[in-house]
Amino acid sequence: MPTIRRLPEALINRIAAGEVIERPAAALKELVENAIDSGATRITVNLEDGGIGAIEVVDDGCGMSPEEMALALERHATSKLPEDLVGEGHALEQVATLGFRGEALPSIASVARFTLESRPHDADSGWRRVVDHGRVVEDKPSAVPPGTRARIEDFFREVPARRKFLRTPRSEFAACQDIVRRLAMARPDIGFTFSNNGRRSLQLQRGEALPERVVRLVSRDLKDNCVPIDLARGEMTLTGIAGLPTYNRGVADHQYLFVNGRPVKDRLLVGAVRGAYAEMLARDRHAVLALFLDLPPEDVDVNVHPAKSEVRFRDPQGVRGMIVGGLRAALSTGDKRSAQAPDASAMAKWQAEPVAPAPPAASIFDRFAGGSASATALQEPRMDWGAQQAADALPSGRAEEAAPLPQEARDYPLGIARGQIANTYIVAEAADGLVLVDQHAAHERLTLERLRSADAGSATARSQALLMPEVVELSEAECDRLEAIAADLDRMGLAIERFGPAAMLVRSLPHALPKADPHALLRDIADDLATNGVDGEGGSLLLNEKIEYVLATMACHGSVRAGRTLRVEEMNALLREMERTPRSGQCNHGRPTWVKLSMEEVEKLFGRH
Repeated sequence: MPTIRRLPEALINRIAAGEVIERPAAALKELVENAIDSGATRITVNLEDGGIGAIEVVDDGCGMSPEEMALALERHATSKLPEDLVGEGHALEQVATLGFRGEALPSIASVARFTLESRPHDADSGWRRVVDHGRVVEDKPSAVPPGTRARIEDFFREVPARRKFLRTPRSEFAACQDIVRRLAMARPDIGFTFSNNGRRSLQLQRGEALPERVVRLVSRDLKDNCVPIDLARGEMTLTGIAGLPTYNRGVADHQYLFVNGRPVKDRLLVGAVRGAYAEMLARDRHAVLALFLDLPPEDVDVNVHPAKSEVRFRDPQGVRGMIVGGLRAALSTGDKRSAQAPDASAMAKWQAEPVAPAPPAASIFDRFAGGSASATALQEPRMDWGAQQAADALPSGRAEEAAPLPQEARDYPLGIARGQIANTYIVAEAADGLVLVDQHAAHERLTLERLRSADAGSATARSQALLMPEVVELSEAECDRLEAIAADLDRMGLAIERFGPAAMLVRSLPHALPKADPHALLRDIADDLATNGVDGEGGSLLLNEKIEYVLATMACHGSVRAGRTLRVEEMNALLREMERTPRSGQCNHGRPTWVKLSMEEVEKLFGRH
């Protein structure tokens, strides 16, 4: 029978390193977090070959004495727990820092050559300690400035099986850069410098405001395409900035989530963000935002993941509800302006001056035909019946005298309708520019908000009874899903009931959807419930979030379609309702419903600037 024996200390450290230090970025995260926790005001990070060659982190924090440095390189030694709680069972719940100072250092030192130099601010000199793959090779005084310098070299030199799984220097650099960006985002009071192979890629000054730091790290365009978040519920607060739905990305890499200043990639938080933007973004698009959630340490467990990238909340539904409600409330106030500037490539096409085709050269037969044509006849233009007929065949449009812009138009941000293009886009004149509106996208949003308002009201939504109830055949599973929310659909004005094992009976439609096809509507709602009944990134969706998907589906069925000719009164009615309706700046899929060309931009098109 195998004998149970205690493993050597060096092997224990290497096993522990496998949980936390799987790549250079993980080691960098531990070092930068330690620098932040030390009270640093300036942190400098230097990489070689994306961190595979070397990682160096220098800070001006509190520094460590030689004795503290020795303890920091021992397993389970920390300065991060309150001293009066170390002997109690609740100590881990009181962690208010990014990590346990020193908890990862022995793991790093067991798989690399690790140099640690430090000096407290009240000491005359510093100390240097070098550990090479678990063996102390230097321990002596060092002339260093106050603060700490940590350097990692020869990653996995004695663990070749681990080293071969490292990615290319470029990939490792990208991972390291993302770590520094996230940590720097949460601490605008700290200055950061980040370099790779001597090339500086990040320079951040200390003392920036939080929104400024986020914009600098994400994109300058975010400044003009975001709304502020500032919400408090009891001891829990939510701050940050959220991108407008029209400002989205194809991947979720630009979602920065923080819990008590700690960057996390938590499924519950990611799912809450998806739920908040559910009816405002296409399913393959992702919001851009930075959210900072702060709550008492005892209400969140940060020790459920070795790298602390996931957390566990005491009240997960309360956290989710706060994020969803806070984001939706903020986004409802951010749409009274053009969601996007006109596309640059589209604007560039206006700059090219059209060149009329040259008239065909007169042939030698035209010049000398008839023999009696004079030079004057050849030079002066002739207008005969054939030329007039050709002119009449040119494309023409109905033109009417344009009425002056009425005085009340100055109170209308979307202006007064002037016409319609391709039976799809409304052209309006505002006091400060030209407005183009996508009539289908706009009406889809308005329909959704009407349905949502009716659903939120205390009275049952007005419905329109069908002359003859419609039988819609579906699968038994689809009928089960629809039957489960039949009462909620009835509150929206869509009255349905089970009609056998594989069919539903539709008795009425919402007033906002007078011409919807009951068959197509129920099929799409059933599909949405199947797709979105469970959120793979945040657990089961709340019932009201499922209803949001249903409302978005219903709105699409009741909207004005592209290609429909609208009267001027209808166009203006649509513009006025957009101005009164929250979130009308984007359709239910995150695209802009309107774009404005300022008068300055219009004048530039004609060279007036």
